[in-house]
Amino acid sequence: MPRRVRIASVNVNGIRAAARKGMLEWLAEADVDIMALQEVRASAEQLAAALPGWELVSDEALAKGRAGVAIASRSAGLEVRRVLGDAETLDSAGRWIEADFDVDGERLTVVSAYVHTGEADTPRQDLKWAFLDAMERRMPQLAATSSLAVVMGDLNVGHRELDIRNWKGNLKKSGFLPRERAYFDRFLAPAGETVTAVDGTTGTGLGWVDVGRRWHGDIDGPYTWWAMRGRAFDNDAGWRIDYHLATPALAERVTDYRVVRAPSWDTRWSDHAPVVADYTLGR
Repeated sequence: MPRRVRIASVNVNGIRAAARKGMLEWLAEADVDIMALQEVRASAEQLAAALPGWELVSDEALAKGRAGVAIASRSAGLEVRRVLGDAETLDSAGRWIEADFDVDGERLTVVSAYVHTGEADTPRQDLKWAFLDAMERRMPQLAATSSLAVVMGDLNVGHRELDIRNWKGNLKKSGFLPRERAYFDRFLAPAGETVTAVDGTTGTGLGWVDVGRRWHGDIDGPYTWWAMRGRAFDNDAGWRIDYHLATPALAERVTDYRVVRAPSWDTRWSDHAPVVADYTLGR
């Protein structure tokens, strides 16, 4: 019988700090089955200590205390992959991990991704371009091998004007550059269709679905990240940069989707909010 599988994604901004500040209390009530984590900033041993009772797979950044991605689940996965592209030319350590799960006879592929923040017109942005290029190569391969796949995480790009409260003030800043947004135009256009992107370039659609945008429709946000400084959270001056990007077959299985915004600034355990979706899976 098909059943509900609750899948969450959250940039924890340091798993040890998040666990201390209230993440475990949220998890005790959230009833999550699979969770993609970004910016873990911990060793595998430290991650296991922070999340007791979970099956965990992770990929650490080369620099201690930086980045780091993981997938936590209630049951062990079948296979794990940590390589996004050529390690000689691509800085993806601690930023991409894939895991396959058997859900009552159906294969589900889950990806936790943490795209570089970038900085316009600097070498940091070059790292981001290379990572987005690698994503664009990998996503069709994922879809070809698993019709039920979801790429989740802090993708550090607001796709549309609806995704950033102050979009006019960020047109020349990393996270909302036309070239960055063009990748998402291609990710989300129908598979095989020629698409003219926001930056004027043409490319081929990959056919993935932005579950959050489909669920909420054309509204502002709901935002998933707010700067710690000032009153960004209180004023809801945020960015929607955390995503569930699903294959079309999996997107049809969504029965609920929500951004779990903290009730107040002082109750947050990360500067990002968890993004949670329920999918119907199993034969």
